[in-house]
Amino acid sequence: MSNAGMTQSRLSALSGVKQPSLSQMLHGRIDMSDDMLDRLLSCMGYRLEVVRTSVPVTLDRSSRRRWRLHQSLVSELSSESLRRWGPALARNLEGVRRSTRGEPHMRNLDRWSELISSDDVRGIRRLMTGVDTDSIEMREVSPFGGLLPEASTEPASKSES
Repeated sequence: MSNAGMTQSRLSALSGVKQPSLSQMLHGRIDMSDDMLDRLLSCMGYRLEVVRTSVPVTLDRSSRRRWRLHQSLVSELSSESLRRWGPALARNLEGVRRSTRGEPHMRNLDRWSELISSDDVRGIRRLMTGVDTDSIEMREVSPFGGLLPEASTEPASKSES
């Protein structure tokens, strides 16, 4: 704003955003969407440019192991394999449910059950390979254990890590 010689009052008048709301956005008390930021920047002669870059995620040992095991399964995942795995998945879900307490685990078990029963291969694939917090938490109570032969689930060697 200072580079553009803009006051909050002037920016408010140009953008149509009420000054108190603008003040809260600028002080981080309320979130500003990319569209809103672009709108405000435009009023000052700027544009928003978003640059995408990949950022490696650091997973703890246990989370990394679960992620790698699920990666092995994903290559076999299809509607057909999901139906074939159905009885084992049902048993696994029940077993995990009996030994699990608390949230978000119980809610995540319900989500796994829904994804499997609705044959949502795409949603399951996303959770099995994702490195976001939601995917990591879902894999903590995954019913997909024991579906591949032992040779396919061996931990990665040091050179792969």
